[in-house]
Amino acid sequence: MTTIAITPDQDVVELEVHIAAPPERVFQAITDPRQLLQWWGQKGMYQTTKWTSDLRPGGRWLSEGVSDKDGSPFQVGGEYLEIDPPRRLTYTWNPSWASHLKTVVRWSLEPANGGTLARVRHSGFAGDGVQATGHSQGWERVISWMQEFVEKGITVADRPAPKL
Repeated sequence: MTTIAITPDQDVVELEVHIAAPPERVFQAITDPRQLLQWWGQKGMYQTTKWTSDLRPGGRWLSEGVSDKDGSPFQVGGEYLEIDPPRRLTYTWNPSWASHLKTVVRWSLEPANGGTLARVRHSGFAGDGVQATGHSQGWERVISWMQEFVEKGITVADRPAPKL
């Protein structure tokens, strides 16, 4: 079960989930572009079509895709700030649909109960409640997709489109 919260100042989205896989496996799933393409997205929502990564502090990453709703392209990219496999990954997050945002995502992975306690902290919304709420809903989906991929091998191709 994923817990999710937005801080009262609407600056930070925080999520926590237990994943039935070791931290090394989770770290691979969130850093390997080939694996990210397999699980990040859903038919009927959006498809990630390209993912590039220079996994080192100061290295850049870029995700490109298309919305299934209207066919519009999108990009999310940034710079890696901290890489401490398999415990921590921190990077900037610059989405094309909210280019005014200058936010930071931090993944913390800890061994717990035979698996991993994964925590995601997305900060920098500066009181923009609409973006904080939208990103909290997005992260809730993304975390569940990653969990299904790591625990059960479920990919974008396996996942049914959401019911309207």
